[in-house]
Amino acid sequence: MAYDGRFSPDFFTEKSSAEVLEAIIERAAELHVSDLFLLGEEGGVRVAYRRMGGLETVAALPLEVGRSVITLLKAEAGIDLGDRRRPHEGRRIQTVGDRVVDLRINIIPTLHGEDVTARLLDRKFGLKSLDQIGLTRIELNKIQAMLANPSGLILVTGPTGTGKTTTLYAAVQSLNDGSRKINTLEDPVEYAVAGLRQSQANPRIGLDFPELLRNVLRQSPDVIMIGEIRDEETAATAVRAANSGTVVLSTLHSPVAAAAVQSMAALGVNRYFLSNCLLGVVAQRLVRTLCPKCRVAYDISESPETFADIQPYLEPGFGSFIFGPGSCEACLHQGYAGRTAVVELMVFNRALRQLVANGCSSEELQTFAIQQGMLEFRRSALVKVAMGITSTEEIMRELPTDQLGLD
Repeated sequence: MAYDGRFSPDFFTEKSSAEVLEAIIERAAELHVSDLFLLGEEGGVRVAYRRMGGLETVAALPLEVGRSVITLLKAEAGIDLGDRRRPHEGRRIQTVGDRVVDLRINIIPTLHGEDVTARLLDRKFGLKSLDQIGLTRIELNKIQAMLANPSGLILVTGPTGTGKTTTLYAAVQSLNDGSRKINTLEDPVEYAVAGLRQSQANPRIGLDFPELLRNVLRQSPDVIMIGEIRDEETAATAVRAANSGTVVLSTLHSPVAAAAVQSMAALGVNRYFLSNCLLGVVAQRLVRTLCPKCRVAYDISESPETFADIQPYLEPGFGSFIFGPGSCEACLHQGYAGRTAVVELMVFNRALRQLVANGCSSEELQTFAIQQGMLEFRRSALVKVAMGITSTEEIMRELPTDQLGLD
């Protein structure tokens, strides 16, 4: 198991608990990790990072040092030190250079002590604009056209950890020019953004999304961002608001764009009202991007059929090479240096709305949308490969095989 060379065994015996904790957090911020883990084990505490979607063990703390670091983190996050039998949540703010990193902490008891998960929210790198999340020029133009509507519903779908919230924030920020009243309903509020009216759900006191949404509608909003549609009342109220002159953006769990309609119907939404307000669905996955300094190009000019069906979507000069990972110091010899979104963008027109109202299946909706020009996941991923953004290995690893035609 490869450990981060910065954390030698001597490091933990020579430093105080405060210095060890600070070093672990600073290194996590430096590597732009999404989550930091302190995992209690029989002989110590394992330190791991979730980086570019993968789990990397970076250090093994001696048992006493590890417990001391966890106790210190709990104290700084305002968590009860005396109760180790129940899960806890807290928050800690750390300054790293010129950046402020917000740690959202969750702790659960396990067989060998407490496990700590800290979600790192770094506004400098976490907040992105629409042109930074990995959209092609055509996709960007389509999303901007959807957002220009005075009312309607836009859904961002995909499994947990696929960047849905990042896309929501990017969309809302593109509208945040002072000419609209924008309210967000979140659990929790991930980034404080000037100009947005941000409200946080608090289920402990009965303040959930439906309660917040009912009251926000009385605030005369132009745009509402809902962190997630997860219950029947939120779904019905969101559709009603979208049909009544408000732009509503939210996330939803569905594997592909077409399945979002089925997910909303399963939550009891009337298909006719849904078809009237649905502007579009953005289904997405995250894939690692090849390190630009060491990626390897392979000439495939003798196999022109490889990218034949996506050639109209490629920028000039692409389509004759396929790229794979290399190895260099800049990417820590991993071959990859970041992540980008692979998107399936379904824009609703009159014909698609009629299909929804008539109760069509997801397969029928998907087939018709492709005929209308939608790039499904397979071809959208191929565009990223042809342009040297990612590799075929990464696409095979992250996208569902049934969407790649491999099942």
